[in-house]
Amino acid sequence: MEAALQNVLIFLIAAVAVVPLAKRLRLGTVLGYLLAGLLIGPWGLKLILDAEVILHFAEFGVVLLLFLIGLELNPRRLWDMRRAILGAGASQLLVSALPLAGLALLAGLGAGSALVVGYVLALSSTPFALQIIAERHWGGTATGKTAFSILLFQDIAVIPLLAVVPLLGEQGGTLEGGAVALGIGRALLILAAILVIGPRVARPLFRLVALTGSRELFTALSLLIVIALALLVSIAGMSMAMGAFLGGVLLAESEYRHELEVDLEPFKGLLMGLFFMAVGMSIDVGGFGEAPLRIIGATLAVLTVKFVALVLLGRRLGLGSHQALQLGALLCQGGEFGFVVFAAAAGVGVLPQALVEQLTVVIVLSMVLTPLVLAGVETWVARRLARRPTREVELVEIPEQPVVIAGFGRFGQIVARLLNANNIGTTVVERDPDQIELLRRFGHEVHYGDATRLDLLRAAGVEHARMLIVAIDDPEATLRVVDLAREHFPTVPLLVRVRNRSQAYDMLDRGITNFERETFAAAVNVGVRALKTLGFDAERARHAGELFQVHDETTLVELHAVRGDQGKVISLVTTARSDLERLMQAEEGEPVAADAATVD
Repeated sequence: MEAALQNVLIFLIAAVAVVPLAKRLRLGTVLGYLLAGLLIGPWGLKLILDAEVILHFAEFGVVLLLFLIGLELNPRRLWDMRRAILGAGASQLLVSALPLAGLALLAGLGAGSALVVGYVLALSSTPFALQIIAERHWGGTATGKTAFSILLFQDIAVIPLLAVVPLLGEQGGTLEGGAVALGIGRALLILAAILVIGPRVARPLFRLVALTGSRELFTALSLLIVIALALLVSIAGMSMAMGAFLGGVLLAESEYRHELEVDLEPFKGLLMGLFFMAVGMSIDVGGFGEAPLRIIGATLAVLTVKFVALVLLGRRLGLGSHQALQLGALLCQGGEFGFVVFAAAAGVGVLPQALVEQLTVVIVLSMVLTPLVLAGVETWVARRLARRPTREVELVEIPEQPVVIAGFGRFGQIVARLLNANNIGTTVVERDPDQIELLRRFGHEVHYGDATRLDLLRAAGVEHARMLIVAIDDPEATLRVVDLAREHFPTVPLLVRVRNRSQAYDMLDRGITNFERETFAAAVNVGVRALKTLGFDAERARHAGELFQVHDETTLVELHAVRGDQGKVISLVTTARSDLERLMQAEEGEPVAADAATVD
């Protein structure tokens, strides 16, 4: 017991020490766990030596991951996304797996083994890629949406692979049609039985347990369902992860789905972290030393093949050139499912253990190199875009209009539509060429250029404009445009979009009070609607919103004056909150307490 607790302590210390550092370096949590495992394992500090036992236990984290993925696959949602998932996902797997399988054949593997290797290396890391998407706020971009569709298809596509690997093992790595068909038929029969019987058993059980009101018992039943289905399909010769996935699909439309997600998420996160650390411990650094050139060459081949395939696919799907490059860099690494599938393939004799160890290192190295590939792509794209404004400004004569708008995302578009609807002309400058192409299809006249360049502002006619509206999403770029405009066009009125109080303070530092906080007005509108729903009449709710807005704008200026003194900020915020409550009461004719005077 004491030894087990010591191991737990080592794992926790390693995770807490290494994973935050990896996130700070933008390497991702998955890579952080792998490096932490490598640090404490046999090839590091030798604090824990028995990685295989821990790996078998931690594989349950992958089982829970697939169960939760199954819970997300609501049939209606899948149907709505069918074209993106099937089109992008299937195409990516095909154009990446076939070249990689061909390389494996050239390396001397049999047909079945080569297909497994190509198929697995074509997969990308879902948690690794999703974290990069979150860090760069790409979720709503074309790059992020396409990547998510591909990753979702890959998560589904790994399921049949997990079913086929044991069948290949029975045939010594060959694809004999009769035996494989018999095995698949047997598997399908068992799966059909689970799909038919599962819901009729699981839902009544959950209903019975829910009636007890016991949270612990509900969690226990959740784990029981997952483990039972995993073991059942394992007995049938398939992967435990596949059984867990099916369990998630069965309960995807259940009324208990969200409760299941909440209960199992902590287990999944901890066990997945332990799994990646165990994989890191099991990396054969000695094997890398024996064949470093082969492993490095294989890693570069995987990155290159997938990068090129994804860039070409992205262009085919309608992405812009730099978005396609981002997609290629984002998904060019190997995936964590490779650890599971390769281990299963070695266990049934489809792949030799030595090769599996080398392929595991290839996947890890591809993850290590992905942030570098992404940084290289972003640097190249930035330089390319920086060169384009000079050329295009010389070619395009931008007409003078009363208002110049710098930035034409969702904020700038709304402003322009309102002005144009009132017969006020606008000159719009945007630096994203793909955004420009899209907007021109809808009839918008948008010109390419970087508004942080003085020559571009002059070419856009700011010097003679009646107003410059700065609607750029990037706070630093916004400040550069504002500073240029105040220095070179001091008589032109400015209206600036800011995202938060911090950026509002930057404007006040420059003496600019004519700005609009992006989310503030929308949030006030939501509050007004909430008051109406809660019984306030429409005029009272509207007036309350106006009072709040005026009070907040006044408070913002007062906070700007003392923002360097935390004590004064806290005191002023507390006072302002009390003043606002008294103001609302006074407007409604309610008496105000004698001690509620405003603090000077």
